[in-house]
Amino acid sequence: MAGKRLAGIDEAGRGCVIGPMAIAGVLVDRDGLAKLIEIGVRDSKSLAPRTRERLASQIRSVALACHVVLIQPEEIDRAVARRALNKLEARVMAEIICELCPDVAYVDASDVVEDRFASMICACLPQGLDVQVIAEHGADARYPVVSAASILAKVERDKAISELKDEIGMDFGSGYPTDPRTIAFLRAWCEEHKGLPSFVRRSWRTARRTAKEVFTAKLDEWEKKSEGGSRQ
Repeated sequence: MAGKRLAGIDEAGRGCVIGPMAIAGVLVDRDGLAKLIEIGVRDSKSLAPRTRERLASQIRSVALACHVVLIQPEEIDRAVARRALNKLEARVMAEIICELCPDVAYVDASDVVEDRFASMICACLPQGLDVQVIAEHGADARYPVVSAASILAKVERDKAISELKDEIGMDFGSGYPTDPRTIAFLRAWCEEHKGLPSFVRRSWRTARRTAKEVFTAKLDEWEKKSEGGSRQ
């Protein structure tokens, strides 16, 4: 590993129904890797928000380079329509690898088959770029440089969500389908605006089901009123 430049790449927000998915890359050398271990990076999911923010600042100071890409809901929906969400992630991760130019890139695999995901990424890389791509499940817990990427991705995703809440003047919770506040927000928005907002992933089953439930309820209400009026 001596003299090699290592990159870690990870995403945050893949499963969210609201807002973008963030994919981050962090590039370090041997000294930078030691510093990441020293400051205590680990999988972002195990860290409190304030700790992630503090570590994100430290990561940026010790890394040779960092790069974050936000993938917006419209692009995610187009990929889902083609059943190509993993390919979209692989393409963006390849773009980040090109930006960082590491010797080895460790990636948290999105595909159930690790080697297949690594191949997807390599297929998107330009010819002549000499980089070894290693994709593994749980890489964010195994490799400090991927842990660092997971922290940056989570912090940037949280920042985008916070800005979105400020923009619309409403708190929709975490944006995940398991959050009751998120579901309540989707339902209230559909009732008021007669449709889903642009910052929602409309291809998600949760979004489609919520919209359908609201519109069905509205239709039933209209039909009952119509039937009541016809009997008068």
